[in-house]
Amino acid sequence: MLAGVEMRRWAVGRSPTRLGCHVMCFFFLRTMTFSLPVMAADGEFWGPPAGPSAVSVLPKEFQQIPYTPFSKSDRIGRIADWNSFGTNAEDRSGASANPGRSARSARSAAAPSYPAGAPVNTFAYFHGEDESSFSVVDHARSAAPRRAAVSAAARGGRGAATAGRTAGFGRGQSAAGGRGVRGSVGRAAAADSRNRRPGWRDWERSQRKTREASITVGPDWEQLGELDFVRMVKLRMDVDAPEDVASYGTLYQYDRSYDRVSVRFEKQLQPRDRVHYNPTTSEDPVIHELASQSSKPQVFITDSILALLMCAPRSVYPWDVVITKTDEGQLFFDKRANSAIDFLTVNENATEPPMELNDPANGPAPETNTRARINTPGTLSLEATFVNENFGFQVCDEGKTHSFEHANPFHSSDGEDGKLASCGYRYRHFNLSTDENDPVDMVVRTELNAYVAGASDKKPPSQLITIRTLNEFDSRAPGAGGAPDWRARLDQSRGAVVATEMKNNSFKLARFAVQSILAGADNMKLGFISRMNPLDPYRHTILGTAWFKPRELAAQMAYNLSNGWGIVRTIIDVVRAQPAGRFVLAKDPNKQVVRFFKVPWDFDQQDEDEEPEEEDEEEVQDEE
Repeated sequence: MLAGVEMRRWAVGRSPTRLGCHVMCFFFLRTMTFSLPVMAADGEFWGPPAGPSAVSVLPKEFQQIPYTPFSKSDRIGRIADWNSFGTNAEDRSGASANPGRSARSARSAAAPSYPAGAPVNTFAYFHGEDESSFSVVDHARSAAPRRAAVSAAARGGRGAATAGRTAGFGRGQSAAGGRGVRGSVGRAAAADSRNRRPGWRDWERSQRKTREASITVGPDWEQLGELDFVRMVKLRMDVDAPEDVASYGTLYQYDRSYDRVSVRFEKQLQPRDRVHYNPTTSEDPVIHELASQSSKPQVFITDSILALLMCAPRSVYPWDVVITKTDEGQLFFDKRANSAIDFLTVNENATEPPMELNDPANGPAPETNTRARINTPGTLSLEATFVNENFGFQVCDEGKTHSFEHANPFHSSDGEDGKLASCGYRYRHFNLSTDENDPVDMVVRTELNAYVAGASDKKPPSQLITIRTLNEFDSRAPGAGGAPDWRARLDQSRGAVVATEMKNNSFKLARFAVQSILAGADNMKLGFISRMNPLDPYRHTILGTAWFKPRELAAQMAYNLSNGWGIVRTIIDVVRAQPAGRFVLAKDPNKQVVRFFKVPWDFDQQDEDEEPEEEDEEEVQDEE
């Protein structure tokens, strides 16, 4: 009865035809009967019941199907849409044919956002065969790249010259248009190269082996903290000019004839047998004497270790520094025997640095590849160190000397053969204090390599200099870093060569500049050394030299000396907060992180004791 009244009220004002259809649907729905299915609910969790209770509630055919939740943001019509991820050929071709932000946004909108931990791969299809070992080895293009049509003016042909003359000798509209055409073509080519470059040879780069650490972390080492490079570059501290404590050694005069060396008039690098001492801080008798005379805690370090710490954010290869804190609170920064600190790196900061011999990119038999065997990071480091020392020996005139107030403290004339190299040691005092009640004094041993005479030989040296080198190994070898051929570009475009070296060897050049600044050198002599044959790492030639002001070189490389002092002061504060003991500061081989460990007192002696045992085992195996 009520239904009839409601129908009469609703039917007022409606057409007869439409009214008849609605009446039929209404009575059909009233007469149809249905019952709700049995709901299998779980009292504690969302979803169907799990465990033994599911056997009595769920049908047998549904008991083994896992429960897969769906997100609230999913479309109800996409629950069973198997083509939403481009699984068929049409979707894949459409996605590849229309790349861009719109296509990516469409795919991301269609993709369901399942909650974390949801079994989204429950109903996914898995291949029966293992295809993980498959790799693409053929990168040849199926068709030649299309070239844009360029006018004769853009190509710089005969038509361009004619157009320029007729338009007013290159100052009119045609000349400007010509420059615009060339600029547009150049920008298009640059954009095309940028679009292709990101994915170039990524398959090779992903397979390269990770670097090994410079020191093995022992099981009894305690990590006290770490400092990443992002935080290190933000540190700042201003330090006043240093004070000279003492000076030792003898310097030779620099030979001015090497200023005239060029590519056309090159000179062969001649190895010379000279004695050069570079002991660690704890083995320096002068530092021990200064430490015994001081009544307050001080920090003792060498310029090579200090420059390494000040330039640490630019480093890529691993390194380590040993720090000892005595009971009196004095700190000694040392290097281990045969440490990486004593060796120079080559193209460390290049986009593609030199590869190891066992790198997959060198092929299955790298021992037979001469170019790969002599251009590994280790062999290049030894070569660069050899070249740097011998160049410093060769460019000095040993007949003219200048002696400091004390003799070489590491040389004893009794029972030692060999002539001393030109080297002067200056012990300098730096004040790193930020509070008068908490003084931090640092004594640094610095080195000078030669001097430049004044107007008269009787006058004292007008300039104290340091001597360093940059070496070219093979411009066509992997790891060259895009460096130009020095024999073709050094005389005409020395600025481009230096700029490339600043990019590929940023860490090494920054260390050179910092060491010269710490020693108080007036100038730095930089030599350009190249191989006589790219496949011969034992013979070298001097292609040119250049003078640099240490502070100007640091400014050209965007190096901030205040940042270096801030890094050193932070490390000192970390060690001062610890009790007496030994610590190791190690650079991670594959990350931009420096880690700080507390180690046993005899950790380095344990390593020396383990090496002979391994050698004995190898000898026994050889005898068998």
